[in-house]
Amino acid sequence: MAGGALGERDIIRLIQRRLTLMPDMPVSFGDDVSAVSLVGGEVAVLKTDMLVGATDVPLGMSLFAAARKAVVMNVSDFASKGVLPSAVLVALGLPKKLATKKAVLEIGDGLNAGAREYGAYVVGGDTSEASDLIIGISLFGTANQNSLMLRRGARAGDILAVTGLFGKSAAGLRLVKDGCKASERVRDVLVDAVFNPKARLREGLALRGYGYVSASIDSSDGLAWSLHELARINSVGFFLERVPVASEAGEFAAGNSLDAFDLAL
Repeated sequence: MAGGALGERDIIRLIQRRLTLMPDMPVSFGDDVSAVSLVGGEVAVLKTDMLVGATDVPLGMSLFAAARKAVVMNVSDFASKGVLPSAVLVALGLPKKLATKKAVLEIGDGLNAGAREYGAYVVGGDTSEASDLIIGISLFGTANQNSLMLRRGARAGDILAVTGLFGKSAAGLRLVKDGCKASERVRDVLVDAVFNPKARLREGLALRGYGYVSASIDSSDGLAWSLHELARINSVGFFLERVPVASEAGEFAAGNSLDAFDLAL
């Protein structure tokens, strides 16, 4: 790997090796969120993620939708841990062409919409000139440490469950980027999955604290990758009897000679 370009997770692992570990970290490196102990078993739950224009904003996505998505993808990680977000910080990098009143107001509306949709508030941040659009989000909330649904804990014999059907986002990206065909009804659903994603916060909050969930992970990066991570962390394997394919993804796959299971995974 020396001399070659590193992948995102390789970069993270290398940086982690250079860090001094906080004693008694409530959540170890490699989970969906980070945490710091407070008092009485409570923890401050933290998450940061960024949206970059060139790689994360497909053609046709508005600035409002991009800013909202930047918030929602962080909320999705909170949802997988069963944590209600309360505050949002924003680090905004703007190229000169977007440093206009119209563009900035649209971004502000998107940030606020994403936060308020899930009960949080934008409380501050920073902005700077950049060569590309960058929306970095930091999310904050509190929870009881024992109620967190972490990635670690899966055991042999557990049942694998998901909170929705898969394949719509992958199919929607194909529509936006590759010009594949679909009926108007299916197109609307698939493109909406890309431009207007939802976080499963209600489900995460409903599941927390009851002991039903041995391990949990956000699946926004794809079902196959999420299962790989759970398997790696917990030294278990998975047997899938049925892949949860969304009907619209299945219809799209059939009309474009694609494999619906590949889209879902």
